[in-house]
Amino acid sequence: MSGQDVVFVLLGAVAIGSGVLVVTTRQIVHAALWLVVSFGALAGGYLVLTAEFVAWVQVLIYVGAVVVLLLFGIMLTRAPIGAAADLDSGNRWAALAVALGTAAVLVTVLVMGFGHAYKPLKAGGGSAEELGASVFRTWVLPFEVLSVLLLAALVGAIVLSRSDIGARKGG
Repeated sequence: MSGQDVVFVLLGAVAIGSGVLVVTTRQIVHAALWLVVSFGALAGGYLVLTAEFVAWVQVLIYVGAVVVLLLFGIMLTRAPIGAAADLDSGNRWAALAVALGTAAVLVTVLVMGFGHAYKPLKAGGGSAEELGASVFRTWVLPFEVLSVLLLAALVGAIVLSRSDIGARKGG
């Protein structure tokens, strides 16, 4: 293993560890801050893979926009900021079983699909030109499907958050 491989594995461990802390902490602000650590470790992984453009997009979009939006949403609503016991539904063992099963399926699919495609980390290929060509030539259909899915999620979130939509009185 080269030095790049070791750094990549360490950053992966930090990303996984902070991801686990995101979903296990009882304080929502701490969960958002652990999410920053997880996204930062992912950006570091992209840097190790010499995908500088993707790393900066990760930092600017996810750390700089998504997490800040989450924190503003937490701070500007009446959500409890400290530890809240009512957030625990008591289904930890069922949730753990579902999480482990999902992880096993995902790892199996990745190993079966990409197990033979090992590439040394020194290979590079993270320029904006190569990324754009890959996204808009090879992956254009999944890219568009994902954009429609995100739009539907946004519309659903708006509908769920509005209190004036629903059953009208006297109508």
